[in-house]
Amino acid sequence: MKKTLISVCAIAALSACNSMPETHLQPLQSYQVEWIGERPLIDRSMLTLTLGDHNQASGLAGCNNWMAHYQLSGDRLSLHNIATTRKLCAPALMEQEQRFLAALAAVQRWEFAEHQQLLLWPEQGAPIKLWPIEQP
Repeated sequence: MKKTLISVCAIAALSACNSMPETHLQPLQSYQVEWIGERPLIDRSMLTLTLGDHNQASGLAGCNNWMAHYQLSGDRLSLHNIATTRKLCAPALMEQEQRFLAALAAVQRWEFAEHQQLLLWPEQGAPIKLWPIEQP
């Protein structure tokens, strides 16, 4: 009985460790945008962010692909030289894309909320809110 109780406690402790909130941005982890500042995304639009190797960030901006250089130090994050492809989409989608790219350029710090949502904060105002994309 004592061995079974110890085994159950060990399994519970390992499970608790695996469900702990993230505390660091993970390179090559992709995130999907849910909100840009005070506004949710247009239904069925897809905006993403991946912090890749060699300080290269990239993703989808709703209509176009985007890429940038990033600097990450502790909880400080900045994106520089943001560039996009040049596809044209519906006006509402293009407006959302421009808000997203402007919000990315204003990011100064990051944090994870209690429920694992990534928050990218500008100097003032509401953050970009993102969810991790499950990797296969």
